[in-house]
Amino acid sequence: MSHSKQIPELQIDINAKLPICPGLFYGSVAKDGVLMRMRVVGGILDQPQCEAIADLTERYGDGYVQVTNRANLQIRGVQTAIAPESFRHLQTLGLAPREIGIDPIRNMMISPTAGIDPQSLLDVRPLVKAWDDYLQTHLELVNLSPKFSVCFDGGESVSVRHLRNDITFVAEQKAEQINNQELGDASGILFRLHLNVEADRTGMTNVAIPPERTVSLLAALAQVYLDYIDLKREAYPSNRKPRLRHLLSDWGVEHYLERVQQLLSFPLTRSEASPEAIADESFDKPFAHLGSHAQSQPNLFYLGIALPLGRVTSSQLRRLAVLAQTYGGGELRLTPWQNILIANIPSDRLLALQTEIADLGLHWSATRLDSAMVSCTGRGGCASAATHTQDHALELVKTLESQVSLDRPIEIHFSGCTKSCAQYRHSDIALVGTEIVKEERSLEAYDIYVGARDKFLNSSFGRPLLRAVPVEEIPVVVERMLQVYQQQRSPDVNLSPQTPFSPSFRQFVDGYSIPQLQELFNLGLSDRDDSREVGKEIVNALTSENS
Repeated sequence: MSHSKQIPELQIDINAKLPICPGLFYGSVAKDGVLMRMRVVGGILDQPQCEAIADLTERYGDGYVQVTNRANLQIRGVQTAIAPESFRHLQTLGLAPREIGIDPIRNMMISPTAGIDPQSLLDVRPLVKAWDDYLQTHLELVNLSPKFSVCFDGGESVSVRHLRNDITFVAEQKAEQINNQELGDASGILFRLHLNVEADRTGMTNVAIPPERTVSLLAALAQVYLDYIDLKREAYPSNRKPRLRHLLSDWGVEHYLERVQQLLSFPLTRSEASPEAIADESFDKPFAHLGSHAQSQPNLFYLGIALPLGRVTSSQLRRLAVLAQTYGGGELRLTPWQNILIANIPSDRLLALQTEIADLGLHWSATRLDSAMVSCTGRGGCASAATHTQDHALELVKTLESQVSLDRPIEIHFSGCTKSCAQYRHSDIALVGTEIVKEERSLEAYDIYVGARDKFLNSSFGRPLLRAVPVEEIPVVVERMLQVYQQQRSPDVNLSPQTPFSPSFRQFVDGYSIPQLQELFNLGLSDRDDSREVGKEIVNALTSENS
């Protein structure tokens, strides 16, 4: 197969058949125009790159830049064809792949504190660059699924090991049981290989390798996966490719690794420990990076900055880049929690930077209502959405910010439909858009879910608490839920012995059945001062079947 290096003009025809997964060179059609997604290798931007991105969204997009849940960037609302010269400029700055065929493949995921985290065992940034260089020079890999994803976790306190990826390498100290000559590593650090055996579960393989062999192993893993895709070509539509988890379900982990071993010049060394899955919540502290934190480098700090709904205006992005250059090392670091870090800040300049951030209309608190809130684009930009999610999310913040004071992050997820595009992880409270008919009018509403995912109900959002809550009643319901949680949380709830004294919202609600929660939250008539009804349409939702 030949791969042309000619840069195309971005296709804008909304009737054209464009990719389902957007890239930079080939966007996807949305209700508000073409959606472009930019891979930021390592999630790190410098000032010239930020200037170019701001220019791009001002000239062609809607003036906003969105950080995605994979630490990429999105530009929406593109209505005008983007000339090849603009793409060449992005390539020069390292914002676009040298080979356009690589563009759709997912970005590598690393911790936003890679190289600066005091808890880190290994700086994984060189491995990210090495794997990206390999992708750029092995064009046969363009035939991988666009969703093929790789994660490097260096042991940072801001961990990404639990986030969903096909292949995850986790750094750890070498143990005696795998300390042998075959590993050939003198640093005492190894990578454990984990594979995505299910959609929401990553399992350890017991393979342990030294860091310098990681790219070779990745190349073999990708090649065998590519062979599988070729074998299954007839079984999938032309625009779909089997995921790696489909290979693992079909062949099994051991057969996959046997084929991989045939391509390697070194043995895959196994430990004696039994394989185990990465627990979804073992390292899940997604907003611990917000605020100021000491780095591994003496007298230097990083500042985690919250972005409302993961968005910044072009002018805010320009200013953040200037601030990073003025107060830090010139880097903006993107996070998979849709926020931004400024690193390498001298301790005596931290307060001045925080003042500048506040002047931009941004903050660094992990406990404000918008700190952990996510939303898809909603009805204004997506034909699948039933509700104007972003408008409703911002209205919820505006209504409750003076009513509710949080002491820990609460993850609230607005989704316009059941696809859950904005967040694949579970949240504390999920609001899923729907419609209700009242007096012969179609009105926007939300189904409300709480806590852990319910596999029995095949729900990725959690356990369903209420159905079809009218939009105007959402602030009333959410406020009551948060206030009851803060007033009544205690270790007395039916929680595990490992639960901290002050349980998280998710732990709190998971200690009750759905009928108990409905009674606890008093989800019948509103007891607010205005005595408004809280959606009579929803009172009979979900009883014994969800107990």
